[in-house]
Amino acid sequence: MRETIEAGAQLVTFSDDKLLGGPQAGLIVGSKELVAKIKKHPLKRALRVGKLTLAALEAVLRLYRTPETLQTRLTTLRLLTRPADVMRASAERIQSALQRLLGSTFDVTSEPMFSQIGSGALPVDVLPSYGLVIRSANGKCAGAQLNRIEKKLRDLPRPVVGRIADNALWLDLRCLEEADEVLFIAQLQPQGHGE
Repeated sequence: MRETIEAGAQLVTFSDDKLLGGPQAGLIVGSKELVAKIKKHPLKRALRVGKLTLAALEAVLRLYRTPETLQTRLTTLRLLTRPADVMRASAERIQSALQRLLGSTFDVTSEPMFSQIGSGALPVDVLPSYGLVIRSANGKCAGAQLNRIEKKLRDLPRPVVGRIADNALWLDLRCLEEADEVLFIAQLQPQGHGE
């Protein structure tokens, strides 16, 4: 964004959550005259952010004052920069527990995959990732069973969101940090996900 302004742009808009890793908000920066003009427009009142969003935005911007600790203190940046081998190790630690839970009807494998970064500003950008893939053990179409498993995972106290594609349920582990693995496994056990 700074480069865009320095290159001569008079006004730049961007998504705070995607660019800075903060709360969902659209930001406008640029020349004082143009920003002042926007502030006078009647739509400004309807589109302004609330006090909670401003407080969250301020907290995130303070983190950027110490770039040397940013990756450890800003969750979004930490998750977006997770190495694939860390996610692979997580998948391998969880794989057998999930396999036991689902029983012999399904095969659970740890596999490379891609994480979608965002939709609005980055609709097609992906990052290499790693996760767990659930498929029917007999190789037949198991769409209804996969849908039931996917719904049960979403309905957990801490929802687990996967995606169904290519006749499999894909669980990208980019956002499952090591400290949460035990909870991930524990909350599955009483649910009886086997089909």
